[in-house]
Amino acid sequence: MDGGAHCLARVKANHPGPFDRVRRLPRRDIVLDHYDRTRAHHRLESRRLKTAAFAHLDHPDAAQALHVVRWRKDFTSGKPTIERAYPITGLPPGAATGTQLAAWIRDHWKIEDLLHHVRDRTFREDDSTIHIGRLPRIMASLRNLAIGVHRQDGHTNIAAALRRTACDHYRPLACLGLTG
Repeated sequence: MDGGAHCLARVKANHPGPFDRVRRLPRRDIVLDHYDRTRAHHRLESRRLKTAAFAHLDHPDAAQALHVVRWRKDFTSGKPTIERAYPITGLPPGAATGTQLAAWIRDHWKIEDLLHHVRDRTFREDDSTIHIGRLPRIMASLRNLAIGVHRQDGHTNIAAALRRTACDHYRPLACLGLTG
């Protein structure tokens, strides 16, 4: 990429060609690059990362394909879940360790949890019937603004903050310093 930056992007099933090519790599033949295990938030979680040099993806900046497996066990319900993700990166093999790549992927998930998950779940963005012109992007920007204002005001639960704001619509304005 321009300026020496490299991408790290998740390949999803809604792009079947690239997704299938990355998903069908011979994972058993690829050495494990990173493994970690944490116990927090009433669950046990383990993460495995494998990387492979990969030039057969229809993406101009893809140099490596990654395979991430997250296994979680919720202590409350006892229910285990397994999630697989297939990121790609423009970093050439050896430019970053498995530990570094895993940290960058986890940092991306923090953004996903703090912003996109809230937009998807709390604002139900995927159910929006607004599809004309620039309106979807404008609405997404307004949702981001609302999330940012509530986070700036110290809220971690945006749904609860929205309910509170519904009772006191001057609160976000006060947070932004727009009222006396």
